[in-house]
Amino acid sequence: MSDMVLVTGISGFIGGHTAAELLRRGYAVRGSVRSPSRSGEVHAAMAAAGVDTAEFEICRLDLLSDQGWAEAVDGCRYVLHVASPFVLAKPKDPDELIRPAVEGAIRAVGAALDAGVERVVMTSALATMQFARAPRGHVYTDADWTDPDDPRLNAYTVSKVKAERAARELVQQRGVPDWLAVINPGAVIGPLLTNDPGTSVTAIQQIMSGALPMIPDLRLPWVDVRDVADAHIAAMTFASAAGRRTIVATDPMSLIEVAGVIRERLPEVSRKVPARAMPTWFTRLASVFEPQLRDNRWLIGQKQRFDRTTAETLLGHPLRPIPDAIERTGRSLAERRLI
Repeated sequence: MSDMVLVTGISGFIGGHTAAELLRRGYAVRGSVRSPSRSGEVHAAMAAAGVDTAEFEICRLDLLSDQGWAEAVDGCRYVLHVASPFVLAKPKDPDELIRPAVEGAIRAVGAALDAGVERVVMTSALATMQFARAPRGHVYTDADWTDPDDPRLNAYTVSKVKAERAARELVQQRGVPDWLAVINPGAVIGPLLTNDPGTSVTAIQQIMSGALPMIPDLRLPWVDVRDVADAHIAAMTFASAAGRRTIVATDPMSLIEVAGVIRERLPEVSRKVPARAMPTWFTRLASVFEPQLRDNRWLIGQKQRFDRTTAETLLGHPLRPIPDAIERTGRSLAERRLI
């Protein structure tokens, strides 16, 4: 009988790819969704990935409810806690994001501890490191922590920091700090399994659809979703991941560079791609009025650097080239008529 892995948030971009890769490698997968109405979408995603679903099942879990967690982890050898709330629009109350992220992490880790699974791998975010106060030229590592009390942070970043810290505190209280592994991805892009483009893919969708007359000077640490999925699976068993935070992200590429890749590699669907870049000073000015820019103002004109050595050691190979990931993302969007 195959080892069973619980993957929370399986209807999401990372969760779907991770579940599909687990099935390819011969694991049995139990995936959680918040709403049963999404079960059909998840099965369609697995079909799109071309995997055998004979050992695949779906359960219902809510980050804000205790119901079903004990049953979900029963019989599992590993737990991948991928689920986390995310909304594009700024919530009226930050706790709309923070509370389910923190409580969900505690429920997932607590249930897995109680069930005696071998390891939990938790999806966090590079945001828990990249907004730490640091001097110019600093290379961010897993030792860096974003301060959740910094008033400039948006609710999403605060939710990620507090959820990761809550999970770490719980395993430390139980005396098993090395039992938890954390994956900290950057802006995740790559081939789509459903028509839900995901948060980071939306940036490429906006570029390709002509929604941006000029491209703001934002520089994002992109990563291919397939590398993120592979890192989660490797972290289940590799001793080097035990108790570690693993940055899975490249050094940032600007949105105007992304647009250039799309025009070069996908000329047939690049008619609406803007050619003009918004100057850094104007991007900063626009961030006063535009919520999405305001929430990402720390990324305006920035050239951050990240130590991805741990990820590439874990994977056993360099991260996939970002131009290739951009091309695959763009082709998926075009094939699904999402631009």
